[in-house]
Amino acid sequence: MALPSPTPALGRLSPGLRPGAPPSGGPSEAPPRVLTVAGSDSGGGAGIQADLKTMLALGVHGMSVITAVTAQNSLGVQGYWELPAEAVRAQFRSVVDDIGVQAVKTGMLASVELVETVSELLAGVDAPVVVDPVGVSKHGDALLVAEAVATVREKLLPVATLATPNLHEVTQLTGLTVEDESQMLEAAKALVDLGPRWALVKGGHLAGEAADLLYGGPEEVHWFRAPRYDNRHTHGTGCTLASAIAAGLAKGEPLPQAVASAKEYITGAIAGGFALGAGIGPVDHAWRWR
Repeated sequence: MALPSPTPALGRLSPGLRPGAPPSGGPSEAPPRVLTVAGSDSGGGAGIQADLKTMLALGVHGMSVITAVTAQNSLGVQGYWELPAEAVRAQFRSVVDDIGVQAVKTGMLASVELVETVSELLAGVDAPVVVDPVGVSKHGDALLVAEAVATVREKLLPVATLATPNLHEVTQLTGLTVEDESQMLEAAKALVDLGPRWALVKGGHLAGEAADLLYGGPEEVHWFRAPRYDNRHTHGTGCTLASAIAAGLAKGEPLPQAVASAKEYITGAIAGGFALGAGIGPVDHAWRWR
Protein backbone atom coordinates (compact mmCIF):
# COMPACT_ATOMS: atom_id res chain seq x y z
CA MET A 1 0.00 0.00 0.00
CA ALA A 2 1.43 3.35 -1.02
CA LEU A 3 1.21 5.90 1.74
CA PRO A 4 -0.36 9.28 0.87
CA SER A 5 1.72 12.42 0.60
CA PRO A 6 1.91 14.32 3.87
CA THR A 7 -0.49 17.21 4.29
CA PRO A 8 0.87 20.70 5.12
CA ALA A 9 2.45 21.15 8.52
CA LEU A 10 0.32 22.26 11.43
CA GLY A 11 0.32 25.98 11.94
CA ARG A 12 0.73 26.88 8.25
CA LEU A 13 -1.84 29.59 7.52
CA SER A 14 -3.48 30.71 4.31
CA PRO A 15 -2.61 34.27 3.21
CA GLY A 16 -4.39 36.90 5.25
CA LEU A 17 -5.17 34.68 8.25
CA ARG A 18 -3.73 35.28 11.69
CA PRO A 19 -3.32 32.59 14.40
CA GLY A 20 -6.62 31.91 16.13
CA ALA A 21 -8.80 33.70 13.57
CA PRO A 22 -11.84 31.78 12.22
CA PRO A 23 -11.51 31.36 8.44
CA SER A 24 -14.67 33.40 7.76
CA GLY A 25 -14.52 35.77 10.73
CA GLY A 26 -17.46 33.95 12.36
CA PRO A 27 -18.51 30.56 13.72
CA SER A 28 -17.67 27.61 11.48
CA GLU A 29 -19.89 24.61 10.86
CA ALA A 30 -19.25 21.93 13.48
CA PRO A 31 -17.32 18.88 12.25
CA PRO A 32 -18.76 15.37 12.63
CA ARG A 33 -18.88 14.24 16.28
CA VAL A 34 -17.42 10.99 17.61
CA LEU A 35 -17.62 9.74 21.20
CA THR A 36 -15.05 7.40 22.70
CA VAL A 37 -15.96 5.35 25.79
CA ALA A 38 -12.68 4.02 27.13
CA GLY A 39 -9.90 4.19 29.71
CA SER A 40 -7.25 6.87 30.15
CA ASP A 41 -3.62 6.05 29.31
CA SER A 42 -1.37 8.32 31.38
CA GLY A 43 1.48 7.74 28.92
CA GLY A 44 -0.60 9.14 26.07
CA GLY A 45 -0.10 6.29 23.61
CA ALA A 46 -3.37 4.41 23.81
CA GLY A 47 -6.85 4.70 25.32
CA ILE A 48 -8.74 7.98 25.39
CA GLN A 49 -5.61 9.93 24.51
CA ALA A 50 -4.96 7.93 21.32
CA ASP A 51 -8.63 8.10 20.40
CA LEU A 52 -8.83 11.89 20.64
CA LYS A 53 -5.55 12.39 18.76
CA THR A 54 -6.82 10.15 15.97
CA MET A 55 -10.13 11.98 15.77
CA LEU A 56 -8.41 15.36 15.56
CA ALA A 57 -6.04 14.09 12.87
CA LEU A 58 -8.97 12.84 10.79
CA GLY A 59 -11.08 15.95 11.02
CA VAL A 60 -13.81 15.03 13.49
CA HIS A 61 -14.70 16.42 16.91
CA GLY A 62 -13.76 13.90 19.59
CA MET A 63 -15.59 13.60 22.90
CA SER A 64 -14.97 11.19 25.75
CA VAL A 65 -16.51 9.08 28.47
CA ILE A 66 -13.73 7.88 30.77
CA THR A 67 -14.35 4.43 32.22
CA ALA A 68 -11.07 3.90 34.09
CA VAL A 69 -7.81 5.65 34.89
CA THR A 70 -4.58 3.74 34.34
CA ALA A 71 -1.06 4.34 35.62
CA GLN A 72 0.69 3.39 32.41
CA ASN A 73 3.94 4.09 30.58
CA SER A 74 6.15 2.53 27.91
CA LEU A 75 6.95 -0.40 30.20
CA GLY A 76 3.39 -1.47 31.00
CA VAL A 77 0.37 -0.86 33.18
CA GLN A 78 1.26 -0.37 36.83
CA GLY A 79 -2.37 -0.16 37.98
CA TYR A 80 -5.88 0.95 37.07
CA TRP A 81 -8.94 2.28 38.84
CA GLU A 82 -12.44 1.95 37.43
CA LEU A 83 -14.86 4.85 37.60
CA PRO A 84 -18.26 4.17 39.19
CA ALA A 85 -21.01 3.17 36.76
CA GLU A 86 -22.89 6.30 37.84
CA ALA A 87 -20.01 8.50 36.65
CA VAL A 88 -19.82 6.69 33.32
CA ARG A 89 -23.57 7.02 32.80
CA ALA A 90 -23.50 10.72 33.70
CA GLN A 91 -20.67 11.49 31.25
CA PHE A 92 -22.46 9.63 28.47
CA ARG A 93 -25.82 11.33 29.00
CA SER A 94 -24.16 14.74 29.32
CA VAL A 95 -22.58 14.43 25.88
CA VAL A 96 -25.26 12.52 23.97
CA ASP A 97 -28.27 14.47 25.25
CA ASP A 98 -26.79 17.90 24.47
CA ILE A 99 -24.15 17.62 21.73
CA GLY A 100 -25.18 14.38 20.06
CA VAL A 101 -22.98 11.81 18.33
CA GLN A 102 -22.54 10.51 14.80
CA ALA A 103 -20.43 7.52 15.82
CA VAL A 104 -19.29 5.85 19.05
CA LYS A 105 -16.14 3.87 19.76
CA THR A 106 -15.64 1.72 22.87
CA GLY A 107 -12.38 0.52 24.37
CA MET A 108 -11.39 -0.51 27.91
CA LEU A 109 -14.50 -1.27 29.97
CA ALA A 110 -12.73 -3.22 32.75
CA SER A 111 -15.60 -4.84 34.67
CA VAL A 112 -18.91 -6.65 34.36
CA GLU A 113 -20.79 -3.64 35.74
CA LEU A 114 -19.22 -1.21 33.28
CA VAL A 115 -19.77 -3.52 30.30
CA GLU A 116 -23.43 -3.87 31.30
CA THR A 117 -23.82 -0.12 31.82
CA VAL A 118 -22.23 0.83 28.49
CA SER A 119 -24.16 -1.85 26.59
CA GLU A 120 -27.43 -0.50 27.98
CA LEU A 121 -26.49 3.08 27.02
CA LEU A 122 -25.44 2.12 23.50
CA ALA A 123 -28.69 0.28 22.86
CA GLY A 124 -30.44 3.65 22.83
CA VAL A 125 -28.04 5.43 20.46
CA ASP A 126 -28.96 5.98 16.81
CA ALA A 127 -25.39 5.99 15.50
CA PRO A 128 -22.84 3.36 14.41
CA VAL A 129 -20.92 1.74 17.26
CA VAL A 130 -17.36 0.43 16.85
CA VAL A 131 -16.44 -1.98 19.64
CA ASP A 132 -12.76 -2.60 20.31
CA PRO A 133 -13.10 -5.47 22.82
CA VAL A 134 -9.99 -4.60 24.80
CA GLY A 135 -8.78 -7.52 26.90
CA VAL A 136 -5.08 -6.87 27.48
CA SER A 137 -2.62 -4.04 26.92
CA LYS A 138 0.24 -4.09 24.40
CA HIS A 139 2.44 -5.33 27.26
CA GLY A 140 0.12 -8.21 28.20
CA ASP A 141 -1.48 -6.54 31.22
CA ALA A 142 -5.13 -7.50 31.80
CA LEU A 143 -7.58 -4.61 31.23
CA LEU A 144 -10.78 -6.66 31.49
CA VAL A 145 -11.59 -9.00 34.35
CA ALA A 146 -12.04 -12.58 33.19
CA GLU A 147 -15.66 -12.80 34.28
CA ALA A 148 -16.56 -9.82 32.07
CA VAL A 149 -15.69 -11.62 28.82
CA ALA A 150 -19.07 -13.38 28.82
CA THR A 151 -20.80 -10.02 29.35
CA VAL A 152 -18.96 -8.55 26.36
CA ARG A 153 -20.06 -11.54 24.31
CA GLU A 154 -23.69 -11.52 25.44
CA LYS A 155 -24.46 -7.80 25.87
CA LEU A 156 -21.90 -5.57 24.16
CA LEU A 157 -21.35 -7.33 20.84
CA PRO A 158 -25.10 -7.44 20.00
CA VAL A 159 -25.26 -3.61 20.05
CA ALA A 160 -22.12 -3.19 17.90
CA THR A 161 -22.08 -2.15 14.28
CA LEU A 162 -18.50 -3.43 14.07
CA ALA A 163 -16.26 -5.43 16.40
CA THR A 164 -12.47 -5.09 15.92
CA PRO A 165 -10.74 -7.84 17.95
CA ASN A 166 -7.11 -8.82 17.66
CA LEU A 167 -6.32 -12.52 17.55
CA HIS A 168 -6.05 -12.87 21.33
CA GLU A 169 -9.47 -11.27 21.73
CA VAL A 170 -10.89 -13.51 18.98
CA THR A 171 -9.90 -16.50 21.09
CA GLN A 172 -11.35 -14.93 24.24
CA LEU A 173 -14.69 -14.30 22.57
CA THR A 174 -15.13 -17.31 20.29
CA GLY A 175 -12.80 -20.00 21.61
CA LEU A 176 -11.16 -20.22 18.17
CA THR A 177 -7.39 -19.98 17.73
CA VAL A 178 -6.21 -18.28 14.54
CA GLU A 179 -2.72 -19.30 13.48
CA ASP A 180 -2.76 -18.26 9.81
CA GLU A 181 -4.86 -16.30 7.33
CA SER A 182 -6.85 -19.34 6.25
CA GLN A 183 -8.53 -19.43 9.68
CA MET A 184 -9.54 -15.76 9.80
CA LEU A 185 -12.79 -16.13 7.85
CA GLU A 186 -14.11 -18.81 10.21
CA ALA A 187 -13.27 -16.56 13.16
CA ALA A 188 -15.01 -13.57 11.56
CA LYS A 189 -18.15 -15.64 10.94
CA ALA A 190 -18.14 -16.80 14.56
CA LEU A 191 -17.89 -13.20 15.74
CA VAL A 192 -20.80 -12.02 13.58
CA ASP A 193 -22.85 -14.91 14.98
CA LEU A 194 -22.44 -13.23 18.39
CA GLY A 195 -24.37 -10.17 17.24
CA PRO A 196 -22.34 -7.39 15.60
CA ARG A 197 -23.35 -6.40 12.07
CA TRP A 198 -19.69 -6.63 10.94
CA ALA A 199 -16.45 -8.08 12.31
CA LEU A 200 -12.90 -7.00 11.52
CA VAL A 201 -10.40 -9.71 12.45
CA LYS A 202 -6.99 -8.09 12.76
CA GLY A 203 -4.10 -10.27 11.65
CA GLY A 204 -1.29 -8.02 12.76
CA HIS A 205 0.20 -10.72 15.01
CA LEU A 206 0.58 -13.20 12.16
CA ALA A 207 3.70 -13.51 10.00
CA GLY A 208 3.91 -11.77 6.64
CA GLU A 209 1.86 -8.80 5.50
CA ALA A 210 -0.37 -6.99 7.98
CA ALA A 211 -3.67 -8.48 6.77
CA ASP A 212 -7.09 -7.74 8.26
CA LEU A 213 -10.39 -9.35 7.26
CA LEU A 214 -13.72 -7.50 7.30
CA TYR A 215 -16.79 -9.74 7.21
CA GLY A 216 -20.41 -8.66 6.99
CA GLY A 217 -21.97 -11.77 5.47
CA PRO A 218 -21.25 -14.02 2.46
CA GLU A 219 -21.42 -11.09 0.03
CA GLU A 220 -19.32 -8.77 2.21
CA VAL A 221 -15.82 -10.24 2.55
CA HIS A 222 -13.06 -7.65 2.31
CA TRP A 223 -9.31 -8.08 2.80
CA PHE A 224 -7.09 -5.15 3.73
CA ARG A 225 -3.33 -5.55 3.39
CA ALA A 226 -0.39 -3.32 4.17
CA PRO A 227 3.39 -3.66 4.46
CA ARG A 228 4.76 -4.81 7.78
CA TYR A 229 7.23 -2.31 9.21
CA ASP A 230 10.18 -3.34 11.36
CA ASN A 231 9.20 -0.99 14.18
CA ARG A 232 8.53 -2.18 17.73
CA HIS A 233 6.93 1.13 18.74
CA THR A 234 3.29 0.18 18.14
CA HIS A 235 1.57 1.11 21.39
CA GLY A 236 -2.02 2.19 20.71
CA THR A 237 -2.59 0.46 17.36
CA GLY A 238 -5.95 -1.10 18.27
CA CYS A 239 -7.38 2.07 19.83
CA THR A 240 -6.17 4.15 16.91
CA LEU A 241 -7.59 1.85 14.22
CA ALA A 242 -11.02 1.61 15.88
CA SER A 243 -11.17 5.38 16.38
CA ALA A 244 -10.16 5.99 12.77
CA ILE A 245 -12.98 3.71 11.60
CA ALA A 246 -15.46 5.56 13.81
CA ALA A 247 -14.24 8.85 12.36
CA GLY A 248 -14.87 7.60 8.84
CA LEU A 249 -18.35 6.41 9.75
CA ALA A 250 -19.17 9.79 11.32
CA LYS A 251 -18.15 11.44 8.05
CA GLY A 252 -20.62 9.24 6.20
CA GLU A 253 -18.26 6.70 4.66
CA PRO A 254 -19.70 3.22 4.01
CA LEU A 255 -18.18 0.79 6.48
CA PRO A 256 -15.76 -0.96 4.07
CA GLN A 257 -14.49 2.46 2.94
CA ALA A 258 -14.14 3.61 6.55
CA VAL A 259 -12.01 0.53 7.27
CA ALA A 260 -9.89 1.13 4.16
CA SER A 261 -9.28 4.76 5.16
CA ALA A 262 -8.46 3.72 8.74
CA LYS A 263 -6.08 1.00 7.53
CA GLU A 264 -4.17 3.56 5.50
CA TYR A 265 -3.98 5.91 8.47
CA ILE A 266 -2.82 3.29 10.99
CA THR A 267 -0.23 1.96 8.53
CA GLY A 268 1.35 5.40 8.33
CA ALA A 269 1.11 5.81 12.10
CA ILE A 270 2.90 2.49 12.66
CA ALA A 271 5.60 3.39 10.15
CA GLY A 272 6.17 6.61 12.11
CA GLY A 273 6.05 5.05 15.59
CA PHE A 274 8.71 6.51 17.84
CA ALA A 275 10.68 5.59 20.96
CA LEU A 276 9.35 7.01 24.20
CA GLY A 277 10.63 5.95 27.60
CA ALA A 278 12.49 2.70 28.14
CA GLY A 279 9.94 0.35 26.56
CA ILE A 280 7.45 0.32 23.67
CA GLY A 281 6.69 3.74 22.22
CA PRO A 282 3.46 4.87 20.54
CA VAL A 283 2.39 5.07 16.93
CA ASP A 284 2.59 8.57 15.46
CA HIS A 285 -0.91 10.04 15.24
CA ALA A 286 0.46 13.17 13.52
CA TRP A 287 2.50 11.37 10.84
CA ARG A 288 0.73 13.18 8.00
CA TRP A 289 1.92 16.53 9.38
CA ARG A 290 5.58 15.67 9.87
